[in-house]
Amino acid sequence: MQHVDECTDYTLQVLVLERRDESCNMARYYVLSVEPTLFGDVALVRQWGRIGSPGRRRLDLHADDEAAGEALETWLARKVSRGYQIRA
Repeated sequence: MQHVDECTDYTLQVLVLERRDESCNMARYYVLSVEPTLFGDVALVRQWGRIGSPGRRRLDLHADDEAAGEALETWLARKVSRGYQIRA
């Protein structure tokens, strides 16, 4: 019988980004997170939309934490270059 302590450890990584421009009536969010799947893979979960709306969600599967972390960094750089800022 497997105990909780013996389960695979993982670190949940979540980044919340915002982009606001009152002159254009723009208030958008983008959330990036790395989460385990039920089948042992790792997923980069991306959620985006207008602040206050449910928005959209997409899961990109990766073989391991390292590949998912690299994908997260790529998306983070892409969004920062478009004007998004990490929400404190």
